[in-house]
Amino acid sequence: MATYLLIHGANQGGWIWKPVAARLRAAGHVVYHPSLDGCAERSHAVRPGITLDSQGTEIAGLLFYDDLTEVILVATSVGGMVAARAAELARDRLRRLVFIDAIVPTPGESVSVILNRPPWDSQELAHGLPPEEARAQAFAELEPGLRAWAAARYTRQPRAPHEEPVDLRAFWAARWQVDVLRCRQSPRPPESHQRRTAELLGGRYQEIDAGHYPMLSHADALAAYLLAMA
Repeated sequence: MATYLLIHGANQGGWIWKPVAARLRAAGHVVYHPSLDGCAERSHAVRPGITLDSQGTEIAGLLFYDDLTEVILVATSVGGMVAARAAELARDRLRRLVFIDAIVPTPGESVSVILNRPPWDSQELAHGLPPEEARAQAFAELEPGLRAWAAARYTRQPRAPHEEPVDLRAFWAARWQVDVLRCRQSPRPPESHQRRTAELLGGRYQEIDAGHYPMLSHADALAAYLLAMA
């Protein structure tokens, strides 16, 4: 029996992992998929002080207080940098790191640099599409029913954790067992970034013919990929 801890990306919450979590549990494993501070059902708590460090500390605290060890820590999108910070803080509790279409910055980088886009407005605590645009644009790659389900759960994302340049020197200096899965139909994060993550960490690099949300569009395939690590 393995223990999986699944970290979501921007404008999401733990809910996005439900289809994959159900499959992992059906195979007899323990699965956690929390919503990070300020996200999804916790979006009402957006405030100054939510940072990459605070979200990483939150995940490290979950590992400690639930006495979790030999954990397979899985992260997608900007959740990759949260997982990296948590890994720095709770290294001895992890067995493996899995980055799925994930952003893992090197020291001094920010998400806007990696994605080659303007930084979010520093005066805003959270960022996201207006509701009418979110319904039309977010999760556009999904089939209509699933897209409607996901878009209804779209929330604004705390700004600071992903816009401030990161440190993460301890993460890059350590040795990890790492897997990187790139989604071929997703333009961001770029292929070069994901290959760099695998190369710098000595990890295994693979690809899946999916968009940025394989945990929804390809739940069976993604669950099988994760189950092979158990």
